[in-house]
Amino acid sequence: MEIQTASSSAAMNNDPKRLHKCRNICFATMGGLIFIIILIVILAFTVFKPKNPVITVDSVTLADLKFYLDTTKFQVLFNVSLDVDLSIKNSNKVGFKYADSAAELNYRGLKVGEVPIPAGKISADKTAPMNLTVTVMADRFISDSNFFADFSGGELPLETFCEISGKVNILNLFKFHVVSTTSCDIIVFLSNSSVGDQNCNYKYKV
Repeated sequence: MEIQTASSSAAMNNDPKRLHKCRNICFATMGGLIFIIILIVILAFTVFKPKNPVITVDSVTLADLKFYLDTTKFQVLFNVSLDVDLSIKNSNKVGFKYADSAAELNYRGLKVGEVPIPAGKISADKTAPMNLTVTVMADRFISDSNFFADFSGGELPLETFCEISGKVNILNLFKFHVVSTTSCDIIVFLSNSSVGDQNCNYKYKV
């Protein structure tokens, strides 16, 4: 009986039809896996293609402006703060996680104010509003030789700058680093404490 069983097993292993069937199953399984991998890659670079977050400066308002020149003591008191409303749009089909960042206020290339932007996450196809108040470093204004001329002319040229960097995780397989920057040139009119038209530039990088 044992000899017959061994012979039957050997015959089944050498059966061409059975071997052909096993080979077809292996090829079909491998083909299915390859198709799934190709499909995931195609989706990752088409439907789920990483897109840069878009930072938009919605408005800039002058929150407080105080200027006092004491000629007798040769002292200048200058305080000003700006309320900057930003919105960050995530156009990706997945969430976008961004690291700690900051919004800066510059005067003629010199940083005169900064406000931190804590790390966070924006869901897919969502826009996150941010309300920031930037208090300036008055001593840096005064140290610039152009300040008194600008003040006498009644206009202060300022620039707001913001950079957001983070990662887009697609299907837990592909991670892309994306960066978005926005800079806006604005004019502060000292006569009525108002902000003039702003000219903004946007840059994106994957």
